[in-house]
Amino acid sequence: MKALSQKRRHPLAAIALLLMGLLLTGGLYAVATTVNQAKADTTSFSANDAEEGGKLFAANCATCHGMGASGTKDGPSLVGVGAAAVDFQVGTGRMPMQMNGPQAEKKPKQFNDEQTHELSAYVASLGAGPAIPEEHLLDEKGDAANGGELFRVNCAMCHNAAAAGGALTRGKFAPALADVSGKHIYEAMVTGPQNMPVFNDSNVSPEGKRDIVTFLKTIEANGSPGGADLGALGPVAEGLFVWVAGLGVIIAFTIWLTSRTS
Repeated sequence: MKALSQKRRHPLAAIALLLMGLLLTGGLYAVATTVNQAKADTTSFSANDAEEGGKLFAANCATCHGMGASGTKDGPSLVGVGAAAVDFQVGTGRMPMQMNGPQAEKKPKQFNDEQTHELSAYVASLGAGPAIPEEHLLDEKGDAANGGELFRVNCAMCHNAAAAGGALTRGKFAPALADVSGKHIYEAMVTGPQNMPVFNDSNVSPEGKRDIVTFLKTIEANGSPGGADLGALGPVAEGLFVWVAGLGVIIAFTIWLTSRTS
């Protein structure tokens, strides 16, 4: 017992305990991350899909992203980004980029659905990452009220409370979300494209993401019940419009009156 007591008082005992605590914490975090990733990475592709996707990648994407998608000075590594990131970026036409700029902008897509699927398969084969969402998460039958609350808490500061988009710094912007497919909305949440943060399942559950998609599709279908939405920029823009338009009418009416009396 005396020998054990002396070891506990050894100067290195505190350092050893600290290292053990760090190793234990790191191990638990790695296990938790692996479990979450395994849940996310459920999309399966055939070996032929990955092979054909590799050919497409070498011919169209390797110039910027490097052979094996290892990255270059012109484009980041794609190892571990997952199929969802490729499906979003290629499926919305953001990739390949048309030109260098603050961020990749949506444009007509270069690859058809089959080619996009193959490119997604190839990148997914390089490392685990978020998968393309399953159909039941995109049925737009979630809780729109809960989705609206989640959207206002997590997304409205950039995308506007009415999902009309907004400006960010240095020429960047959060795009409007009208006419965006539910699949691409979901993929954007799990991959965090451009300046968007990643909302993993710990931040917003899959059911929560489903509710957000339902909310966005609901307000898109309902339109603006109050008439012209003026960009859905809120009471400041609406007040300015009324002030300018009303003042313009008054000035025009005044000019008309003076011209009549003269």
